[in-house]
Amino acid sequence: MLYETDLRLRPNGASGLLVSSIAAFRAYQMSGAWVWEHQALTRGRHVAGSARVGDEFEEIRTGVLMLERDMPSLRNEILSMRQKMLEGHPNRTDLFDIKHDPGGIVDVEFAVQFLVLAHAHDHPELTGNVGNIALLGMLGEIGLIPVEVGSNAQDAYREFRRIQHRLRLAGEAYARIERSRVEQEVNAVSRLWREVFGQGDYRE
Repeated sequence: MLYETDLRLRPNGASGLLVSSIAAFRAYQMSGAWVWEHQALTRGRHVAGSARVGDEFEEIRTGVLMLERDMPSLRNEILSMRQKMLEGHPNRTDLFDIKHDPGGIVDVEFAVQFLVLAHAHDHPELTGNVGNIALLGMLGEIGLIPVEVGSNAQDAYREFRRIQHRLRLAGEAYARIERSRVEQEVNAVSRLWREVFGQGDYRE
């Protein structure tokens, strides 16, 4: 198995068509999609099949990411989704969950996705599907975050991914370790979050 696909994530959920036409996909993304679906498009890519369909998808994806958005509304939507994700992955242990806990992987991803959706209209280069580490560097170069903050977040993200991969290969069900082992990385991600959203967490 290469990928496990959650069919509930289609437009209209379990009641939607298994496959959308290009025209239907374009119409949905431009008018009916949720913000979290646009967040997902920052990482969407064509991986197989018709090159023509891939080109059309990329045109739609880029167009969606470059839409002008209401900044306060976008911020609130993304913070709300982050809170829902936190509630959906409760960690009742004393260990730090490097993916889901505040200061972990998801915070980096949400911060980058917010900045892409907020500023791609003025900075089309942010629509490139180059990964979070490269995007953090670009965001620093553009001036949307301090270069040092972006660089430290890059290092933290690399370390979190390294630990996550190691634990998965070892068969661990959760990527959780002693917080003291990654305190520096958590602080780097927390500072990125504050720079982007102006607050320490999303529990307000």
